[in-house]
Amino acid sequence: MSVLKTSLRNFFAHKGRMALSAIAVLLSVAFVSGTLVFTDTMNTTFDKLFASTASDVTVSPKGAAVEDETPQTGRPESFPASLVEQVRKTEGVQAAQGAVVSTSVTVVDAKNKNVGPTSGAPTIAVNWSKNELRSVDLASGHEPRGPTEVIVDGATAEKHGLKIGDELRTISVTGDFTAKISGIVEFKVTNPGATVVYFETATAQRELLGKEGLFTQVTADAKEGVSDDTLKRNIAASIGDGYKLQTAAEAADAGREDVAGFLDVMKYAMLGFAFIAFLVGIFLIVNTFSMLVAQRTREIGLMRAIGSSRRQVNRSVLVEALLLGLFGSIAGVAAGVGLAVGLMKLMSAAGMELSTRDLTVAWTTPVVGLTLGIVVTVLAAYIPARRAGKVSPMAALRDAGTSADGKAGRVRGGIGLALTAVGAAALVAASRAAEAGPGSLWLGLGVVLTLLGFVVVGPLLAGGVVRALGVVVLRIFGPVGRMAERNALRNPRRTGATGAALMIGLALVACLSVVGSSMVASATDELDRSVGADFIVQSGTGQPIVPQAQAALEKAPGIDHVSEYKWVDATVTDPRGKTTKADLAATDPSYMKDLRRETTSGTLADAYGKGAMSVGSDYATEHGVKVGDVLTLAFKGGEKAKLKVAAITADTGQVDKGAMYINVSTLAEYVPAERMPQSLLLLSSAKEGQETQAYQALKDALAPYPQYKVSNQADYKEELQDQVGQLLNIVYGLLALAIVVAILGVVNTLALSVVERTREIGLMRAVGLSRRQLRRMIRLESVVIALFGALLGLGLGMGWGTAAQKLLALEGLGVLEIPWSTILTVFVGSAFVGLFAALVPAFRAGRMNVLNAIASE
Repeated sequence: MSVLKTSLRNFFAHKGRMALSAIAVLLSVAFVSGTLVFTDTMNTTFDKLFASTASDVTVSPKGAAVEDETPQTGRPESFPASLVEQVRKTEGVQAAQGAVVSTSVTVVDAKNKNVGPTSGAPTIAVNWSKNELRSVDLASGHEPRGPTEVIVDGATAEKHGLKIGDELRTISVTGDFTAKISGIVEFKVTNPGATVVYFETATAQRELLGKEGLFTQVTADAKEGVSDDTLKRNIAASIGDGYKLQTAAEAADAGREDVAGFLDVMKYAMLGFAFIAFLVGIFLIVNTFSMLVAQRTREIGLMRAIGSSRRQVNRSVLVEALLLGLFGSIAGVAAGVGLAVGLMKLMSAAGMELSTRDLTVAWTTPVVGLTLGIVVTVLAAYIPARRAGKVSPMAALRDAGTSADGKAGRVRGGIGLALTAVGAAALVAASRAAEAGPGSLWLGLGVVLTLLGFVVVGPLLAGGVVRALGVVVLRIFGPVGRMAERNALRNPRRTGATGAALMIGLALVACLSVVGSSMVASATDELDRSVGADFIVQSGTGQPIVPQAQAALEKAPGIDHVSEYKWVDATVTDPRGKTTKADLAATDPSYMKDLRRETTSGTLADAYGKGAMSVGSDYATEHGVKVGDVLTLAFKGGEKAKLKVAAITADTGQVDKGAMYINVSTLAEYVPAERMPQSLLLLSSAKEGQETQAYQALKDALAPYPQYKVSNQADYKEELQDQVGQLLNIVYGLLALAIVVAILGVVNTLALSVVERTREIGLMRAVGLSRRQLRRMIRLESVVIALFGALLGLGLGMGWGTAAQKLLALEGLGVLEIPWSTILTVFVGSAFVGLFAALVPAFRAGRMNVLNAIASE
């Protein structure tokens, strides 16, 4: 009990010094808890949506795409309306409804503005039936009563200012048609962001599927006492093979699986950044307890002198860490719920609607948060606790605060150098790897070992690096600068640990900056080398290009040619009988001019001849295929074809790597017109000297179709740079948590250092050091520690980024580009971080009473 009392007394006696460490624990736990709450809430939202829309059994064509996936043909798979009646007559069926559902549409308002979501969610066109009342209520107006009426969901109406009587134009592969809003529906559960429009059944069939009398689904409800599984078996026996049948539970599971990938990526990415924050927080906690133990050396010595054992002293420090972890984790779990709500608001602003009504806090969330926070804090305090246990009773005769670590030991330095050397060798091995798989393992090993090596060897590096920085940064401030340098060098282990916390975050920033810049530079270089087209036309959401838009482009003045690019769903069988899924592209012969592809064998022009095709060099090598061999292709919805390999293209770049090419006219011989895939993109070139006019002409031609964008090569490069930049900004934003924790570490180190040097500060003030000079000294000490961490982090990160780029060169990203402007900006910014971190400690030091400071023990 005496150990607990001592721990509680010490903890609350130094609660101010513990506060920043507690904040670090709070932030890290909040990020973990917030991530879990946020993803659990999203799961709940989608689960409720799937449960509200699923019938007891749903029948759809066997080859149907998932609900939010745009089919390549632009038309969803369908079957005759007679199937609805067949299902309705099946034993155990209470009711059956035919449904028409299509995501291959774009809906625009009277101002030609796309009313579809910008968050990546689909625009869904549905026929109105009683089945829809499962998930929505008709809030105002009436159901669509003919081809000129449409219902829209309330969230879309509110977002775009739509009201009853407004006109909407729907664009699909069958043509454009207009209808006036006759009603607005409200979802009974949260709609995560899809735009949903409802048409009268005959209109939906005619305009979305091409003719009446077709449905994409049949929804069946079971009679009382009939289970979903029994109903599914009965329907399967009634209608035979060729259809996909799902119970309500299976449909919900399939829907969950469709969004699981997105949710998992988000969840584990955010948890990864939380782990980084925890890692940085460990340095803060270690530093805090190390300094507290050093400052209480005399006190601990007295405890040992009056009979406390090493184990009791050790346990006393660990109990303090336990209390710190407990209080910080409890606050962190609560803050995590608030963070999750903030993320939901942020996602709603971005277009993905999430409601606090679905807020889900599973029992596992606080358990994980508390366990993680407490365990990490106690483990971080273990080494300082052991050091406290080793304090001799004779320490009671020495002054408190005497540093037991004047410089890093030789053993520690040797281990750090060894780890760094082995890690550097692994990074070199990664950069020279012949295959991406083994190279990735070498890269991961190199990153971990060099990080550990720099952390361990940090105190050894602190002396030399701080002295070098002192010459450049501190000496210009005269005696105050030299004192700041000596303070930073006084305890290399402390300086190394404080700098290491900042080093981790900045190393990741530098690494990702190098990789991102190299990706943009590589892609730009490849575009310059391989793309000959002047213009690229495509949809940002993956929608195929509807025929009417393509026809408008082909009629634009000043255009030399337009090349179609269709992605074909097919399987290919090599001469040895091995069948694989093909990356098959059907293009016009003019595509050869629009995208320059090198061949290792044969001539690409011959691949566009009758009964011919090309393959990629990787496929040719793996399957032993050579020019003249005949491959068997099975086209989805079409016939089998035997095509001769006329060319083998070199798989060296990223654009169309691995693609097999056939002529669009060749594809048309084996696939009926209604099953032909639509173009995913169009490439076009202007007539000589008419580039500017053609560019504007293409934009004018596409004006009625806001879902598509015309880009020249300069636009395309800028879009690529913006996309990578946006991704990096998100990553930098998440890494900011780790950097904030590192800043807290600098603040804590300085604050505890000021307390430790209270008497020394009083003596300096007594012999003439002014308050202004004292505050400047502490600020300069903070700046040099921050620059030390930044120098190590940026150097380490550039090494990681360079090795990663060399590895990515195997995938075609062959240009290394160091973003020096970003690196220099971060380095200079680190100095301001140091200044900011020193504001409070410097202010408190300046307010010390000189006599009280001199008299302190």
